[in-house]
Amino acid sequence: MKALNVIAQSFMVGAVAALIFAMAPTKASAQDKSTTTFRHGTPTVETAVRNAQVVYVEGNDLVLKLENGKLEHLIVPDSDRFTIDGKDVSVQELKPGTTLTQTIVTTTTPRYVNTVRTIEGKVWHVSAPSRVIVSLPDGTNQYFNVPKDAKFVVNGKEKSVFDLRKGMKFNATIVTDKTETIVANNKSVVGEAPAPATPRLLGVLLFQRPTTVALAPDPTPTASVTAEHAWFRLPQTASPLPLIGLLGLLALAISMGLKTARSKETL
Repeated sequence: MKALNVIAQSFMVGAVAALIFAMAPTKASAQDKSTTTFRHGTPTVETAVRNAQVVYVEGNDLVLKLENGKLEHLIVPDSDRFTIDGKDVSVQELKPGTTLTQTIVTTTTPRYVNTVRTIEGKVWHVSAPSRVIVSLPDGTNQYFNVPKDAKFVVNGKEKSVFDLRKGMKFNATIVTDKTETIVANNKSVVGEAPAPATPRLLGVLLFQRPTTVALAPDPTPTASVTAEHAWFRLPQTASPLPLIGLLGLLALAISMGLKTARSKETL
């Protein structure tokens, strides 16, 4: 965003330096001529940097948050441009969160103005020895300082300020010196767009791993098994019934033996 503002501020150097002195009499009609010359002094340059953050954008309305925490509302014209990440954008293209840096270069140049004005005036009021109010050809009255020992030519005769009377006509040259200050502002704004926002976390935090591609199974399953798993696949051909019968006979024989032994002991 670049803008160049030139402001002329006039300041008088001390009192108004208006000099009135005698001119040769002339038969010409009333005249009012002026010549102005300008002389520039040495300029001074000041640079100021301001940082701010965009908090709201709607149309040409821009609200900034300054470094001191205050909010500043601006109405930015469409012609103003912002350099954001190296690109020129308008105010409508700004995003909240964008940081802006404004650089203001102020150049102040003094200008000295010298005006020489030739008039045929009429005395309206005299405050001797240093002041006189003159009616100018344009019908206005203006106050002037009279230099010491200045002479006025009235009807071909030299007269001092003490001899002036209201209504007397005379020719004079008015010299005016003043100083003007020209202020030029050059503003540039660069910025950085906000980083993409990180989504807010909700619920449990899950991590996704890369997916492993599974191979298709063999359509003809293998018939071979390993030795350590063979026991799991052997068919059960034996039955526990013979063993149970044998154990029953053994128990019966033991019981009969114990009975016979007890009979002998009784005899």
